[in-house]
Order: sequence, then C-alpha cells, then structure tokens
Amino acid sequence: MLPRCSALSQSPPPPPSISKFLSDHPCLTMLQNPSTTINHFHQIYPHIIKTGITHNPIASTRVLSFCASPSGNINYAYKLFTRMPNPNLYSWNTIIRAFSRTSTPQFAISLFVDMLYSEIQPQHLTYPSVFKAYAQLGDDAYHGSQLHGRVLKLGLQKDQFIHNTIIHMYANSGLLSEAKRVFDERIELGDVVAFNSMIMGYAKCGEIDESRKLFDNMSTTRTSVTWNSMISGYVRNVKLIEALELFYNMQEERIEPSEFTMVSLLNACAHLGALQHGKWVHDYIKRNHFELNVIVVTAIIDMYCKCGSIENAIEVFEKCPRRGLSCWNSIIIGLAMNGREREAIELFSKLESSKLLKPDSVSFIGVLTACKHLGAVDKGKDYFESMMNNYKIEPSIKHYTCMVDVLGQAGLLEEAEELINGMPIEPDAIIWGSLLSSCRKHGNVQIAKRAAQRVYELNPNDASGYVLMSNVHAASNKFEEAMEQRLLMKENSTEKEPGCSSIELYGEVHEFLAGGRLHHKTQEIYHLLSDSSFTFED
Repeated sequence: MLPRCSALSQSPPPPPSISKFLSDHPCLTMLQNPSTTINHFHQIYPHIIKTGITHNPIASTRVLSFCASPSGNINYAYKLFTRMPNPNLYSWNTIIRAFSRTSTPQFAISLFVDMLYSEIQPQHLTYPSVFKAYAQLGDDAYHGSQLHGRVLKLGLQKDQFIHNTIIHMYANSGLLSEAKRVFDERIELGDVVAFNSMIMGYAKCGEIDESRKLFDNMSTTRTSVTWNSMISGYVRNVKLIEALELFYNMQEERIEPSEFTMVSLLNACAHLGALQHGKWVHDYIKRNHFELNVIVVTAIIDMYCKCGSIENAIEVFEKCPRRGLSCWNSIIIGLAMNGREREAIELFSKLESSKLLKPDSVSFIGVLTACKHLGAVDKGKDYFESMMNNYKIEPSIKHYTCMVDVLGQAGLLEEAEELINGMPIEPDAIIWGSLLSSCRKHGNVQIAKRAAQRVYELNPNDASGYVLMSNVHAASNKFEEAMEQRLLMKENSTEKEPGCSSIELYGEVHEFLAGGRLHHKTQEIYHLLSDSSFTFED
C-alpha cells in the first residue's frame, strides 16, 4: 500500500522586488513565448546560467516548465529537475504531468512514489496526472486502483478532475464495470469529459453499441471530442459506413471538426476503399485550412494508397512541407502495394541518404514488401542484413514474415522453412500461413503439410489453414485429400469467414458479404444477375 499523506511543505516566496525582477527578465520572458523552440532554449539557457538566477525557485521552475512542455525536451527537463536542491510542489507536479503525456508514463508513477517519500506531499492537482499515466499503461490498473483507494481515504474523490481521470484509467484499461461504477457516482452532474471517457472505453473493448447508446442518451451537450470519440470508435470497430454517416450528422449539428476527426475519416475511407469520399475529406481539409501536420499528411497518403490512387498519394507526398518519417513509410509501403516496387526501393534509398531522417522498422517492412512483389531475393536479404547490422534494428515477427514471403514467392521454400525454425522469437500462425500460401503457389505438398500442422496448433479456430491446405492438394490434382481438409474443417466446427467487399457508387459506399442478402437492393441485384438477356458494358 502507498504511504499516507503528511502536511504540505513549500519554499517561502521570494521578496516582491526579486519576483518583479525575475518576471521581467528577458531570457525568462522568451521562454513564455509560444514560438520559442528547444533550439532557441539551448541558445538562451547559457545566458540564464551566467546571470546566476538559476538557483532561484522562480527561475528554475520557469525553465523546467518550458523543458517539460510539448515544445521542450522531457529528458532535459528531468535532468534539470534532479539538479534542483529543493523542488517545490509546482516543480513536482510539472515533471510528473510531463511524463504522463509521453510514451514512458511509468516514469510519472516512479516520480510520484519518490514524491511520497519527499518533504513535499501530493496535492489534488498531482493525482490527475498519475491516473493519466496508469491509463496510458492500460494493463497496470491494479496499482491504479490502489491510488484510487488513497484518493477515497483523503476525501478527494469529489474533485472533478480526479474523478474524470479515474474513469479514464479504468475505461482505458478495459475495466468497464469499475469505470461505470465510478461514472454512475456523479452522472447527475452531466460531466462531458466523463461521458467521453466511457464512450471511448466501450469502443476500445468492442462494445460499440453501448458507446452509441451512451452517446445518444447524453445528459449534457456533446463537444467535438464527444463526436470524435464516437467516430473513431466506429473506425476502430470497422463500422466504417457508420463513421461517415455520423460525420454528416456532426456537420448538420454545426459542430466544428478537428484534425482528429479528419484522420479518423481518412482511415475509414482507406479501409473501405472509398476514393470519392476520401477526396472529399482531403478537399475539406484544404478548404478549411487545417494544419497539414505529419499525422494528417500521413493519413491522406495512406488513404490514397489504399484506395489505389497512387498518383494522388505521390503528389501529396511531394508537396508536403514537412515530411515526417511516417510520411516516407506510408508512401514506400503504398508504392510497394500498388505495383510500383522499383519506385518504392528508390524512395527507400533516398530516405537512407537523408541527413534528417533514417529508416526505422516500418521502413524496412515497406522495402521488404517491395522486394517480395518484385521477386528481388538478393536485395531482400541485403536489406534484412542491413537492418540488423547497420541500423541495429532487432527484427520483429513482421520482418521475418516479410522475409518468408520474399523467399516463398521465389520458390525457396526450404530456405523459408529453415528461417522460421531458426528464428530467435516464437513463430506465430501468420508466418506459418505465409509459408503455406507459398507452398500452394509452388505445389510443395510436403512442406505445406508441416506448415499447416503448425497453423492448426497455433490457431485451431482459424479456417485459413484448412482452406489453404485444401487448395494445395487441389492444385496437385489430389481432390480426395482436398475434400478431406474441407470435411476436417467442418468436424472441428471451424468456419471460414465470408468474404467482404465494398464498392463506391455515386458517392455512396455499398458493402457485400459472400452469400449475404442483407443489402437493401438484394432482390433487384439477384434479379439482374439471373437475367440472361442483360449484358455488362464497359
């Protein structure tokens, strides 16, 4: 259990004259300018040190606040914090809050524990950041519940910010019953932040209908965050048409969409292959002067690539004012998947020669995919070796799967099987399925049997292994064995998921399932197909 709180202890404020001097100090004033970057800071800080004011609590906290801000440098902020002789409450809260927003939120929790053993004890503004850190970690909600217990003992549960972050922590960790219990305690207040956390929590756990029910029955005014949460929830649960419909409802309500909304919609269009919808979203972004940051540009490129409009994707990439690594990765993968493998490899070479960026693990997935489609086995091997030796990137299961694809497509099935068996990580059903798919192409029944057996063992409820093995036998004219695989699939109560396709026609997206009859024009479609006098025209 966490130790109990003791009385607060803070450094006494400096004399008014010193406070006035520090408030007007030009170097400290520059740190409050929104346009000041970390590069500017490195030029300003030596002047601050020369003045000798860094030992003053006001000056040191001002410097810490800048370094801990999104435009600063969290590692530098931590170094500054550790050099403070007696950090005050504001300094503790600043560094904990900063780490709670990073990809390493566990450091926020570690600092909180250190704070408990220091002279300065947590106060109500400290706790929301710690709960946010637990929410980011997701699977560590047990310790978060201990902190919740501490808050109850201290009587701080009625604080709105603390209450909302507790709900967010439980909901983001998948503990929906606990989140709902805390949510119901103050539902009468109609706090929109609490509603947003529950909507996102239900969506994350796949309970999208519960999300929509809560969204429709909200007792408070929906904000743009509420709409974004519901739209992104639909996208996460592959309810893509519903996501687009909700956006149109959002426009009817005259709610201003954000960049987050645009990214969610672009992802929906990418999954659906809805090019016209995607173009409309892209035009909407341009018309309304949204900031073309790296996240938005990457989503636009990805949408065009997945919709097969690779020329539009290249145009967006080339006109992008700030190309982040994700932009490079998206266009490289897009080129590789759209039959432009040589261009993907050329672009990867440009990325390698870039002075500002260097390839990461995703970049290598893109170039290895290009090698697979191009049949460039030697190039694929060279890139795989370069990734490990030159870039010190440890191959993941995805990289090994790419290499198995490269070897398998070229018919080097024994080498591919040997690579899988020699992996330092445990093979999964996907990589064995990849080898099995290559065996089907090249008609190697013996290796196919071994690969299929591993697929059955690792994922017994997946029908793909049985279907692929059946196709391997059929390709070798062993039709009895092919039928045996189909019967075996039925005996094990394993069902193949029906194929799904979509088509965009006159701005409307239509989805179809293999053998399905749920489309609102099913009767007309089947009538048309059965009409022998009807002919399709180009």
